[in-house]
Amino acid sequence: MRSRQLETSLTEFFGAASAYLRAEVAAGAEVPFELGAQTARRGGAGTPLYTYRALTGDFIGERDAALKRLPGHAEVAKLLERFEGLDRYLVSAGGEAARAKGRTRVRAAIRALLEEVFDEQTDFELRPERVQAAIERLQHSTLANASELTLVATLHGVTIGSDELALAKGLRIAQGDALQEVPDEAAPADGDLADSHLIVAYTTEHDDVGEALREARAVLRDLLSALRLFGDGRVTLGALAWARVGGAPWNPLALGAGGRPHGMLVVTAEQEDELRAFCNLVSRRAPHDNDLAWALRRFELACERPSPYEALSDNLLALRALLEPEGPASGLLAGRLAALCATAEQRGELTERTTRAIALERSLIAGTARKDGASRQLAEDVANHLRSLLRDVICGHLDPDLAVIADELLEPDELLHADESADALASEAPDEEDMPEVEVPEVEPHVVAERQEPLPLDADGVAAIDAVAPLS
Repeated sequence: MRSRQLETSLTEFFGAASAYLRAEVAAGAEVPFELGAQTARRGGAGTPLYTYRALTGDFIGERDAALKRLPGHAEVAKLLERFEGLDRYLVSAGGEAARAKGRTRVRAAIRALLEEVFDEQTDFELRPERVQAAIERLQHSTLANASELTLVATLHGVTIGSDELALAKGLRIAQGDALQEVPDEAAPADGDLADSHLIVAYTTEHDDVGEALREARAVLRDLLSALRLFGDGRVTLGALAWARVGGAPWNPLALGAGGRPHGMLVVTAEQEDELRAFCNLVSRRAPHDNDLAWALRRFELACERPSPYEALSDNLLALRALLEPEGPASGLLAGRLAALCATAEQRGELTERTTRAIALERSLIAGTARKDGASRQLAEDVANHLRSLLRDVICGHLDPDLAVIADELLEPDELLHADESADALASEAPDEEDMPEVEVPEVEPHVVAERQEPLPLDADGVAAIDAVAPLS
C-alpha cells in the first residue's frame, strides 16, 4: 500500500539534496565524467565518436556524510527502514544496492534514489518528472503478489503523533489520509470529528487464503490487546474490515462487536518505540489456557461494555481469578489488591475503596445503585488496577502467582483487617449514607488518557523488554 508520508518526506529530502549539491557545484566542485567511444560507419569507413557521461553517482557518494546531515534525512531513513518493499526495490536497483544487507540497506536505497533523480546531471536541478518517476518505482515494489493478502480495519480511541506508525513486519497504523488505495468505506468522513479514527493495515503472504485470514485476525486481536493494556483509553476496532488478495477488489469482512471507545489513547512520537516493543511483547507472551488468559479475556470483555458499571463485574471476576483463588467468601481480594497496587501507607485506603467497589457491584445487580461520579470512579479504579497487574505479569515484572506475592507482602494482621473490612461493608446498604448527594449525569467522558508508567527500555527502546525472561 502506498504511503503518502514516505512520498512527502522523500520529495522534501530531494529538494534539500538538490540545494546542497548545487551549492557544491557553485563553490567549484566538479562532477567527474566517463569517456566512452563508439564507431559510426558510413560508406564502409569507421569513425570513432566520443561521448561523455556525468558520474553523478560518484559525486553523490563522496558527499554521503554531508547528505546524512541534511534536514529530512533521518525521517526518510526511518520510513525506509520499515518500508515493506525495500528489499524488492534494492534488487530492482541492481549493482551494489542489490547486495546491501542489514543496516546498509537503507543507506543503499537513499543513494539509489538520489542517483535516479539526478542521473547524469551536472546542475542538480530538481525536475518534478524525475522525482515522480523515482518515487513511483519505489512504491511499485510494494505491489501485491498473487498470494499476498491485505487486511484493513478502522481503529477507534487512539491517536498518534506521526502520520503512520509501523509496529511490526506488515503491520502499521496510520492517519486516515496517510495511506493510498484503502477502501472508501474505511476512510474517515471529511470534517466529521465524531468519525475520526485511524487505519490499521496488515499484509501477509500465504498460499492458503483461509490461513492468511486467520493469521490476520490473530494479529489484529493481539494489537487490540496491546493497545488496551498500554494505556487507559478503551480502544476498539470497527465492526467491519476489508480484505483483498493480490490486486483483487476489496471485500468486507465482519470482525464482530468491538464495543465503543471511551476516552483517547495518545501515542506521542517519543512513545512510538515503546509501543512497538510492547506490541511485540504481547504478541509473543499472550497467555493461553490458564487463569491469566481467562482474566485477560474478562478484561477484554469489560473494554467492550457500554459503560464502566457494566464492565465492573467483568473486571472483578478477573481480579478474583488472579487474587482470590479461595473464592469470594474469603474476603481476601481487597487486601491482596492493595498489597500489589499501593504503598504500605496507602493500603488501608485502597482496601476500603475496593470493598466499596464490591458493594457497588451487588447494588448494581439489585438495581439500587446510585450512578454518580463517585461510583463511576470506583468502577474505573478497578479497571485501572486490573490493567496494571495484567501488564506487569505479561511484561515479566510480576510472577503470575499474584496471590502468593500479595500474601508475602502483607502482615497477618493486615489480612485479618482486610477480611473484617469486607465483612463490615457487606452488611451496609447498597446506597450508603456517605455517598455524595449530588448526582452527576452519566455521559461519555472525552478525556485524553495516556499510559501513566513508562516501561523500562534501553537506549534503543526495545532490548530491555525483549530481555525479560519468558513467563513460566
